[in-house]
Parts: sequence; structure tokens; C-alpha cells
Amino acid sequence: MHADGRGPIVIGVDPDPDKRAALAWAADEADRRRLPLTLVCAQGTPLPGFRLEGTPPSWVKWRDDLHAAGNDVLERAAAFVGTRCPDVDTSLVLAEGHPAWVLAEHSRHATQVVVGSWHLGAARELFGSAAVALPLTAHAACPVVVVREAEHTTRQPPYFVVGVDGSPHSAAAVDLAFEEASLRGASLRALHIRHTPLLGVLDEDAALEECRRLLSETVAGRTAARPEVELHHEVVRGHPVQELTKASAHALGLVVGTRGHGGFRGMLLGSVSQGVLHHAQCPLITVPHPREP
Repeated sequence: MHADGRGPIVIGVDPDPDKRAALAWAADEADRRRLPLTLVCAQGTPLPGFRLEGTPPSWVKWRDDLHAAGNDVLERAAAFVGTRCPDVDTSLVLAEGHPAWVLAEHSRHATQVVVGSWHLGAARELFGSAAVALPLTAHAACPVVVVREAEHTTRQPPYFVVGVDGSPHSAAAVDLAFEEASLRGASLRALHIRHTPLLGVLDEDAALEECRRLLSETVAGRTAARPEVELHHEVVRGHPVQELTKASAHALGLVVGTRGHGGFRGMLLGSVSQGVLHHAQCPLITVPHPREP
């Protein structure tokens, strides 16, 4: 925990040294926010029929070999962070358990949890972040960042995108989106997606006006608090997942709430959040609804 009470940036480390996009994102974020960085390597139970080459099939030996490999993963990751962001205070955690649950536990005291997302073979899932993002996002107590690739910097000025639907979850997402844009000197696109029902509506103009009202109310006051962030907000017709995915193509990042307007009680992750988790073309930040004190 930081001296001022803010939690660290937590990163679930992948063992592949060629897959450093998420680690780089987390290191840069910790540097921008002047927060410590916690590197976590979580090891699950070895899969049946799979053994590290040259090791006997005893659990004790398995465990020793896994721990040695995990420590090596963490040390290599720490060296990468030290070179990229030498001022970031870094700590290492080697844990046993499924990565999603280990990281969800760390989320209780973190500012953000960061993971990569890619398809790996079964053996690589012992360390990797494959199949981690969905359950982690559903259960995390803080924002979760899923990084498939580096931030897009080809569009000038650079911008973040946030999905807005008028729900408390999207209001929290807007707050974080303003913060992320401010940290990078970027602008912000706030989008409300108008998904027209199959049978249509009696008064489409009135429906669009209501969407504009919800959007304006959600972003109201934030520009005064963050005057350095240039805000563009618009109502777009289409399917929310498709339109947010399209908007993410050239964005620094996409921010959404974990549950949308009208979400069913008990659903931990809304359909839009799940959809963009699979299809976003930039780093995705999902923001849980602020918990009651």
C-alpha cells in the first residue's frame, strides 16, 4: 500500500518474454501514477499428462520445479520493469492457485489489476493469463485492464473511449476514463450506443433525445474537474459491442462498466462487458460499481 493509502498496480505476469505488452502497460501506469507495482506469478495444479521435461512424476519435485520456474519468470519481469521504469518500486509475489482467483484476491487492495490476453496451449496456462480475464473481471474489486497490444498512438491527438449508458457502473467508468485521459494528455470520446429494438419505437426522435440527455447528465461536472481533457460525446446507433469495438480500433484505451443499464441482479459481468472483452482492439479497462462503504 502506498503511503497515501492508494493500492499498487498489480500485474499478472506471463512467462513468455516476447509477450510484454501488459507488463509494459502496468509499469508505465505505475510510473504515471507514482504507485508501486506488484508482479504476481500464480501457479495452478499441473495438468494431467503434462510434465516439465526431465522431471519425475512426484508432486514434491513438481512443486520445486514450478517454484523455480516461477521465480525465474518474476525476476525476468522485474528486470524488464527496472530497465523501462527505473523509478517504480517493484515487489514480487509467487502464489499457488488459479491465476484468476489469486489476482482477484489482490484486487481487494489494488488500484488496478492488469493482465494480458492471448490464446496459449494447455501447458502454458500453468503460468499464462489465458482464460483469466473473464473470471477476474467478473470478481475483481478494482478496475481490471486487459492488454492485448500496446496503446495506439498513430492518431493525433490521442484519445480514450468510454461507453456510457446512464447506469452507476458507466458513471464510475467515466470518472476513470477522464483520469486516464488526463494522465496521458489525451482527449476523451464518450459514446452512448442507441440499440434500436427489433420492433422499433413510436418516436425515434424522442428516444434519441433521451439518450443525449442521459449522456449529458453522466458527463456533467467532469469537464469542470478535468478542464485539461478535451471531451467529445455522441450518440451512435448500432449494437453496443460492435460500435465500441469499432471505436477502439485507434484508441489508447476503452473504458466500460462491468454491468450496464438494466443488468440482472446477480450478474457479475454484463453482456457488453463480455463482448468487448473478446473483441476490443486496444487495452480494455473494466470498472466495477463502487462498493457501498
